[in-house]
Amino acid sequence: MPDIESLLKEKRVFEPPKEFAKRAKWSKREFTALRKLGEKSPERFWAQMAKRHVSWFKPWRKVLEWKAPYAKWFVGAQTNVSYNCLDRHLENGRRNKAALIWEGEPGDSRVLTYGQLHREVCKFANVLKGLGVAKGDRVALYMPLVPEAVIAMLACTRIGAPHSVVFGGFSAESLRDRINDAGAKVVITADGGHRRGSAFALKPAVDEAVAGCPGVESVVVVQRTRQDTAMKPGRDHWWHALMATVSADCPPAKLDAEHPLFILYTSGTTGQPKGILHTTGGYLTHVAATTQAIFDLGDDDVYWCTADVGWITGHSYVVYGPLANGATVLLYEGVPTHPGPDRWWSLIEKYGVTVLYTAPTAIRTFIRLGDEHPNRHDLSSLRLLGSVGEPINPEAWMWYHRVIGGKRCPIVDTWWQTETGGIMITPLPGAVPTKPGSATLPFPGIDAAVLDADGKEVKPRAGGFLAVRKPWPGMLRGIWGDAKRYEQTYWSKWKKPTYFPGDGAHRDDKGYFWILGRIDDVMNISGHRIGTMEVESAIVSHEQVAEAAVVGRPDEITGTAIVAFVTPRSGTAAGAALVEELRGHVAKHIGAIAKPADIRFTDALPKTRSGKIMRRLLRDIAAGKETVGDTTTLEDYSVLAKLRESEE
Repeated sequence: MPDIESLLKEKRVFEPPKEFAKRAKWSKREFTALRKLGEKSPERFWAQMAKRHVSWFKPWRKVLEWKAPYAKWFVGAQTNVSYNCLDRHLENGRRNKAALIWEGEPGDSRVLTYGQLHREVCKFANVLKGLGVAKGDRVALYMPLVPEAVIAMLACTRIGAPHSVVFGGFSAESLRDRINDAGAKVVITADGGHRRGSAFALKPAVDEAVAGCPGVESVVVVQRTRQDTAMKPGRDHWWHALMATVSADCPPAKLDAEHPLFILYTSGTTGQPKGILHTTGGYLTHVAATTQAIFDLGDDDVYWCTADVGWITGHSYVVYGPLANGATVLLYEGVPTHPGPDRWWSLIEKYGVTVLYTAPTAIRTFIRLGDEHPNRHDLSSLRLLGSVGEPINPEAWMWYHRVIGGKRCPIVDTWWQTETGGIMITPLPGAVPTKPGSATLPFPGIDAAVLDADGKEVKPRAGGFLAVRKPWPGMLRGIWGDAKRYEQTYWSKWKKPTYFPGDGAHRDDKGYFWILGRIDDVMNISGHRIGTMEVESAIVSHEQVAEAAVVGRPDEITGTAIVAFVTPRSGTAAGAALVEELRGHVAKHIGAIAKPADIRFTDALPKTRSGKIMRRLLRDIAAGKETVGDTTTLEDYSVLAKLRESEE
């Protein structure tokens, strides 16, 4: 298979702001020393992180046991995630510090201090025990983004019951499949939630799903919207009623470092979801260390990661990483544009948010809506910005830097995935110069590389396959119940056991990583293998474009033709003249080979509720095929309908 070609040229470099670098938790000197340690001995590096960031009940006898592709980290050690996120903060003076600041979409709000959150978690852990949940039993969550979701997750970790959080946008059928695959005996849900100004129901989907789940014994329901809700006697219980009957005393279980922590399902190419298994000690070490180093968290910060807890970003960088660091975390239930397109910016101003971590698709949406909305608010509290979910286009990076960060905030562009557990490639804001569109360098202790099809490292600027050559603490421990699929999906690409995440990448002459997108999205144009990210970045760099998604469609002459779906900025005239201008713009920036054969204008792109563009659906539309596969996570079905109508 030919190597992926790298065409994009980006020369802008931003040094860490001097004042930020002076106060950074990880200085350039410490980063350099720890990076050298991580390269020389990853095990020693991660052992140092484990001692620094995690409280252990029992020390390990061995840092790593590696029988490829299976790893055990901190062998023999005991700890508890709930203890690390709660109890130890009560002992070090954070009892009355805000742990969670929550705002619902209608404007209602709650604040839970570490002391209050600890009490609620202990009580719900006793609720679970009262329902017959024991160590090792699985618990499924299907909830809106309310404090009870975080409480339930931490309660599960407190008693050693692995949780499986299913995003509240999934269908009843998808929920049923995940409950059955995990073997969950209890489901935690809510009557509903609020989205786009309306209350939506969750319990009916649970009832439909659980009808096909013989292993489910109990359903616990949070009263959020107070809509009429059917309750099955003996099986269904109101959260508040159960909480009124239990003690707030629940000591944390002393769990083995490799005890299963959670199962999180991610879509597979076969349509059968993969239950990604993460365990306790290694995962906590990874997310606690990366949270502190990358987001530079201190006691005065108000940290906001905009992800839902139904996704891995919500697990690692809304709940476990920040709370292990004793941070104050903002949670927001609703959509970014309700009741107006400035909702996010009003929240940042209202709560004095200092660190914002969000997705490139959200950033590009705000670009389309116009600068006047963030400009209406005081965003001066912000001191650090982050990007997650997919590669960020350089021009979107620049808008984020200029309009949201006021040219003063470092941006940490992070690469990682559900399977890696925590961030793998990232700048450290006080130590690493950044380049728009690049995730920069591997976190210390991570051995990332770009390889060719034979497993050899490619030369700088040559595109290839992103790979991780050595185990790391937050890595998945397998696919739940399917060892063969785990080995084939992630470890079979090369002869030497090497983790293949499914992304293309290249490294520049400074060693910086540039993620080219999913290998599945790479297009073969007249024998040239071109990643979607670079073509999209070239289109978005045009001043009249807010967002673009590029896919390939079969072509008799070139093999594949590039089709671009483009969302213009507000007030732009989208017509034949702009089509030709954009084609010329792409040719100028990355070469004539990458000129789109077809450009289609659209008000919006089909995205999941986590903000990722569903390119699979766009490929079907471009090729004139019927849409197949699961579409239950689609944010707005009307977008798909409008794109179909434009074809007719």
